[in-house]
Amino acid sequence: MRIGIGLPAAVPGADAVSTGDWAAESEERGFRSLSVIDRLVYDNLDPLVALAAAAARTEHVELLTTVLNVGYRRNPVVLAKQIDSVERLSGGRLTVGLGMGGWPEDHAVSDVEMTRRGAAFEATLAAMHEVWRGEVTGASGPIPALPQGRPGVLLAGLVTAGFARAAALSDGWVAPSFGLDILKEGVEAVRREWARAGRRGRPRVIVERYFCLGTGAAETAEKYVAHYYGAESLPRIFPDVVTEEAHLREEIRRLAGAGADDLVLLPCSGESGQIGLLAEALDGMGWGSESSPE
Repeated sequence: MRIGIGLPAAVPGADAVSTGDWAAESEERGFRSLSVIDRLVYDNLDPLVALAAAAARTEHVELLTTVLNVGYRRNPVVLAKQIDSVERLSGGRLTVGLGMGGWPEDHAVSDVEMTRRGAAFEATLAAMHEVWRGEVTGASGPIPALPQGRPGVLLAGLVTAGFARAAALSDGWVAPSFGLDILKEGVEAVRREWARAGRRGRPRVIVERYFCLGTGAAETAEKYVAHYYGAESLPRIFPDVVTEEAHLREEIRRLAGAGADDLVLLPCSGESGQIGLLAEALDGMGWGSESSPE
């Protein structure tokens, strides 16, 4: 299982200027990917802008959105061009996890209904693929095509239609950041739909967990999760938040056993020391950048 780290782009009050430094240090410490999450009405950086900053300071680490919310981004050609730009800036390192978006206020301020979104989502995805294949043309010619299969695309979803969509239209599935049973059931469902669609191999599965290590880690993490999801959500989310090395080891074991190919650890703090604390904890477990521990 590959292990990546999130950028602090959705940590309120984090120093936005240090995004590039965070990315560079994370790559140096051997993390396999850099990821961003997405909100609209929140104190966060736009995910694609944050990844562009990361692309400028890194050379080989994969760049991920887990996930980018498509539902209220209503012009698929504009969105495809933005994604295309990050893919080119990074030298072909972008994988976009895409979702419909589950925050009602984000849709409300965008004047977009949250009903009947499946068909619109599929139409948006189809239009974006036309852009990436070089099929959108203006008076001066087409938007240049990206290499076949680029960027990488994964889809989120927690219902049968979502699993089928991920299996038929993408490279795999992005699981939620909490709930082991949700992950297990989702892996089984998306693999079943993958086989039903006649796809070779198996779908890639990415799962995220929030983390904070060091002095006051539990308090910092609890404050962040309560702010992001609401205090009423703490009982169901906080048990899966990693604040101790022993929990990190156990969570890696459980998530790998459930079928995840990638684990992205999302920071609850924008303090750059979190990178080193996490890297040292993983090194202490014998977790190299290329493989799982012996």
